[in-house]
Amino acid sequence: MASTLKTGNKTGNKTGDNSPSTLMGAGWRGRTRSHAAEVAAGAVWAGFGVRSHYGLLRAVMLAWPDDGLGFSGAPADWLMNERPDLERMRAEALGLAEAYQRCGAEVRWIRGPGTASLVAAPNSAPPNIIFACDLFFMTPEGAVLARMAAEQRAGEERIVAVALAEAGVPILATPRGNATFEGADAMWIRPDLVAVGVGRRTNEEGFRTVARVLADQGVDCVSVEIPATVQHLLGSVNLVDHDLAVAWGASPSMRALLARVGIKVLDFESTAEVVAGRALNFVTLAPRQILMPAGSPQTRRRLEDAGVEVHEQAVAQYLRAAGGIGCLTGVLARG
Repeated sequence: MASTLKTGNKTGNKTGDNSPSTLMGAGWRGRTRSHAAEVAAGAVWAGFGVRSHYGLLRAVMLAWPDDGLGFSGAPADWLMNERPDLERMRAEALGLAEAYQRCGAEVRWIRGPGTASLVAAPNSAPPNIIFACDLFFMTPEGAVLARMAAEQRAGEERIVAVALAEAGVPILATPRGNATFEGADAMWIRPDLVAVGVGRRTNEEGFRTVARVLADQGVDCVSVEIPATVQHLLGSVNLVDHDLAVAWGASPSMRALLARVGIKVLDFESTAEVVAGRALNFVTLAPRQILMPAGSPQTRRRLEDAGVEVHEQAVAQYLRAAGGIGCLTGVLARG
C-alpha cells in the first residue's frame, strides 16, 4: 500500500512519516531565505545589485564591439552620427575595461553570436548593442530588461538576457505588450526613489513595468519628462553624489524632483564639449569621483572646481556612434 501523504511538513520528516523526500519526507530541506537575501548572499545568484547612482562602483557590463559594426548603409540607418572604426573601438573597449578594473570594478562582457554563450542567435549582434546602459536597469534584487523603442535595436534584449544569466543576475521583468523601456531612462535618486524619464524611448507602459518591480522592493518610482533635445534621461542629468547633480537642459519635472529631495544642480550650457564631446555622459565611480570622455578640458575644470575628482578615458569611436561612457556602461553593482 502506498504511504499516506502528510501535508504541511516543511522542515523534513516527522516521526512515523514515510513520505519520500520529493513529498517533504526524509531528506527534504525547505527553502527559508527570501529572494533578496539569496541575492545579497551571492550564493544562489551573483551578489550584484544597485540602489544608488553614486555609490562605489563594484561591477559593470560592457558589450564587446561585434562584427555587426561593419554594417553597410548610412550610419543614420543605425542611429549613429558617423561610421566607427571597429578595430579602434575594440581598443577603446579594452582601455575602458582596464580603467574600471584599476578602480576596483569587476568587468563582465556582453558578447554576440559566434562567441561562447548559452544561446546562439542567428545573426551578428545589432551595432547599437555597444550601448549597454540602454539594455537593462539594475535593482537590489536583479535586473529589469529593456524593450528597445527602435526597430533597429530589436533583439539586443535577447543577447543581454543571455549575458545577465551567465553573470548570475536574475531578470525580474521583461516589458511586454506595447511597452518600451530603455535603461538609460531610469536613475536612482535615493535608495528609496527612482526617476524614470518618459518620452521617445520609454513610454508610460514601460514606466509602469519598472514601477511594479520597484514597488515590490519598497521603492517609489516617479515619471519625469524628457527634454526634446536628448535621447534619454541620462542625456540631461547625471548624479555625482547624494546632494549634487549636473544638468544641461533638464526638464522642469526633473528639476522639481531634485529640488524636493535636496539635490543641488550644477548647470552646464550646451557647448561643443557637452553636445558633441558628451563630456557629461560620464559614470560616477564613487561619491564625487567620475570617469568621463577625454577631450573636454573646460568641462573637466568646472567639475574639478566643484570638488569632483575626474578621470578621463578616450572613447572617440563611441562618440561617432552617438554615445558616451555613461551610454556604453551597464552598471551591475554599487557599494
